[in-house]
Amino acid sequence: MLPRQDPSSRLLTLAAGQAGVLLSEQVQDELGRPALRRLVDQGRWRRLDRSVYFTAAGEPPWLAWAWAGVLLGGPGSRLGGTAAAHLHGLLPEPPQRIRVLVPAHLVLRSREPWQFSRERPGVRSHRAGGSPPRTSVPDTVLDLCDRASAAGAIGWVTAAVQERRTTVPLLRDALLQRRRARHRELLTDLLADVAAGAETPLEVRYLRDVERAHGLPVAERQQRSGTHAYVRDVLYRAFGTVVELDGRLGHEGVGRFRDMVRDNRTLLAGEVTLRFGAVDVYEQRCLVARQVAAVLQQRGWDGRPVPCRPHCAVIA
Repeated sequence: MLPRQDPSSRLLTLAAGQAGVLLSEQVQDELGRPALRRLVDQGRWRRLDRSVYFTAAGEPPWLAWAWAGVLLGGPGSRLGGTAAAHLHGLLPEPPQRIRVLVPAHLVLRSREPWQFSRERPGVRSHRAGGSPPRTSVPDTVLDLCDRASAAGAIGWVTAAVQERRTTVPLLRDALLQRRRARHRELLTDLLADVAAGAETPLEVRYLRDVERAHGLPVAERQQRSGTHAYVRDVLYRAFGTVVELDGRLGHEGVGRFRDMVRDNRTLLAGEVTLRFGAVDVYEQRCLVARQVAAVLQQRGWDGRPVPCRPHCAVIA
């Protein structure tokens, strides 16, 4: 009878650094096939794929499946797409489908829960930080934009910058490295908008579709009040006018009370507040521009709004 073989401390340490996952090649020098079979039959280990094992009892966590995909891909493989986004903190919930980028010379069959994609050289930064390795934040954001609608691309970029996961210059540099990028023109303009201070998709829409499209004065953005500890979304300082943008639905209770207190303080400081929601900016942008222009004119602006298209409602 062969002596019983148990995993060494070296193997267990290696597994701990890979969310409890080991590749058969990593254990073959210490554990033979009978020992591996015994560990699986006893429920101490679980076989995740033909050559990947989870070295604990129970259901493997998502991170273990992610590590397994990278190990199956081999050297040079890394997580991409929504899997990388989750690990970078851009996506709260882990995706069911785990995208694994593998070197271009490899062809791996995708199977649940992994989607193996061959990575063309030169598209993304070669750096693969993190454990497990994944695409950089700028490359992850641009990959997500490639698979998203225009509105979705705006959301990914503004969220990444607002949450300080990356910066506008880094995103711009990553975009320049790509010969093919979906929404390239939109992303180029969007990065300029975000650099100008727009922090949310709603603020970007206001800047582009209300302010610029109708020739309104250039406002300051995300400016802290000098007398009270809160930030104004849009401030036309010379005309004492504040525009607050709120994309939340059902904004009642404590939030509504805070808005009322803030608006009252703004009025006492000699400024007036206009407040718009997502429906206003997305669906009635010309009427929003007309209201803002009217207030600005009342408070000293000697300009006139311009129509963004024929029959624009900015002209009464």
